[in-house]
Amino acid sequence: MKNWWLFTLALLVLLTTAAHAQTFSVLYNFGTKSGDPLDPGFQGIIAQGRDGNFYSTTSNGGTALSGDIFKITPTGSLTGIHNFDGTVECLPLSGLTLGTDGNFYGTTEGCGTTMLGTVFKITPGGSFTVLHNFTNTGDGGIPNAPPIQGTDGNFYGTTHGSLTGGGSGTVYKLTPSGAFTTLFQFDGTHGEFPAAPLVQGRDGNFYGTTEQGGSSGDGVVFKITPAGKLTVLHNFDTTHGADPIGPLIQATDGNFYGTTEKGGTQSSGVVFKITAGGTLTVLHNFSRLTDGGSPFAGLVQATDGNFYGTAASGGSDEFGTIYRIKPTGTFTVLYNFDNTTGASPSVTLVQHTNGILYGDTFVGGTHGQGTFFSLNVGLHPFVSLLSTSGKAGQTIEILGNGLTGTTSVKFGTGSASFHVVSDTYMTAVVPVTGTTGSVTVTTPSGIRVSSKKFRVIPVISGFSPTSGPDGTQVVIHGTGLTQATKVTFGGGQANFTVNSATQITTAVPLNGKTGKIAVTTPGGTAISSGTFTVFSGTLTGSCIVPVGHECATGKPVFGCPQGQPAITPGYVVCGLIQNDVPVDTSRRCQIPNLTLEGYCLRTTQ
Repeated sequence: MKNWWLFTLALLVLLTTAAHAQTFSVLYNFGTKSGDPLDPGFQGIIAQGRDGNFYSTTSNGGTALSGDIFKITPTGSLTGIHNFDGTVECLPLSGLTLGTDGNFYGTTEGCGTTMLGTVFKITPGGSFTVLHNFTNTGDGGIPNAPPIQGTDGNFYGTTHGSLTGGGSGTVYKLTPSGAFTTLFQFDGTHGEFPAAPLVQGRDGNFYGTTEQGGSSGDGVVFKITPAGKLTVLHNFDTTHGADPIGPLIQATDGNFYGTTEKGGTQSSGVVFKITAGGTLTVLHNFSRLTDGGSPFAGLVQATDGNFYGTAASGGSDEFGTIYRIKPTGTFTVLYNFDNTTGASPSVTLVQHTNGILYGDTFVGGTHGQGTFFSLNVGLHPFVSLLSTSGKAGQTIEILGNGLTGTTSVKFGTGSASFHVVSDTYMTAVVPVTGTTGSVTVTTPSGIRVSSKKFRVIPVISGFSPTSGPDGTQVVIHGTGLTQATKVTFGGGQANFTVNSATQITTAVPLNGKTGKIAVTTPGGTAISSGTFTVFSGTLTGSCIVPVGHECATGKPVFGCPQGQPAITPGYVVCGLIQNDVPVDTSRRCQIPNLTLEGYCLRTTQ
């Protein structure tokens, strides 16, 4: 019996260890082939394309040693798709963003018509187009990060600038056709030298960081509206971090998470959390020799809810680390780079839809020019949504694996129509019955769940009637109404009943005011285009009568003319009477709907 118990314990330990094991693999050594991309560094954002492959940039390598755009498969087969020529195009530090058109968007730090950089578009096949040349004439220059695509379809990005050119940095908007607008010019007080890409929050605003500037000169976290109104949310002060370079992400809890390259208790950088209102919490202070330091890269929140990142230096071998940090701040080093497997990882990790984490190192590896690696921590395949919010009827792009043969797509609880384009890419239409929640795709190999929740945006298409006193029954029509949590009339909250995804029945509340009708759901708040007019009836010329009858013969009340009919188009105050005296006039009804019992006081508007 004792031996059996020991065997069982050993087996449990073995199974537990296996369940938490991770597998690190070098998939490619940069510099293996002539003309290879070399030295992938920050920002170097890695994007998964519709074909399931990765796309990114390096500022070194290529045939002219001026940078390269490359494609690499999840198994490590690399292909260069564009070589920068060093004259018109050079130094693409940014990495890439996948657009909803299937193309990739990025920036170059140098070259262009004034040598201050460009914004470009490239197709998966390598067709390259410059969309904007920076000139530092109000538009900034020297961008480090790729633009991101906003929910409005336009692209939003930052320029870094420098002391010798490009100013202190800008935030810009760029239409898909290339129309450029400067939204904000940094001035030092509000931060300067933004190095990271923006992230669009659920509130529709954009959030980002600057490397320097602010009240202490250590950088800031800022919020900026699509119209260009910027608010500083936090000034870094060295104690709580300094010089944020990596991108922010908005996590599933609605807060933003990021890193700083410097500062903290050990002067090696921090991991922080910040609310949309600006409350910052340091989750971890890096200690260079034990868990790494100088985290240039940002974080990725994987499908297990934890964050994963890299530190560019330190660790047991002094060549950087890969780490995991839980939302509570529990920190674990998962891998120590040893130079032969790479060194100085500076690019934000990406989780492929196969569940595995991928990244690259700036140097090290077989040729000393960096490596492309994977880290498998045992997470399941999932689907990735190019848009995480939308209205009923909107087409949403979905990335994944093994999508061929898909039999069902649901947005929350609503079944959607869909079209499988390839094994790694499909589209689906947000159904009228869709609800805010995970998108689930049923494939031959199992159910794939989206890594982020999809918000079904509610819409009010109309309502009737368009006016009335408090108590008036109103029917609201629209889409995405299933999960309604609040209905208001001019700010006054009303009781309501959800009849379906397209209809709500409500009544004008006692505190209702003339104004817009609003319906709030987990997907957002819908505001009516039309105005509901709230009015109060008067008792002028009114009479108390049984519903559907005339005034009592010979018994006029409140000056009601004898024989005056009570049934009149319009609104009346519904009430009960005792001995010809009204005792309850709190209810309302609409003539000729005479379904309410009791007596009415006919009113005029």
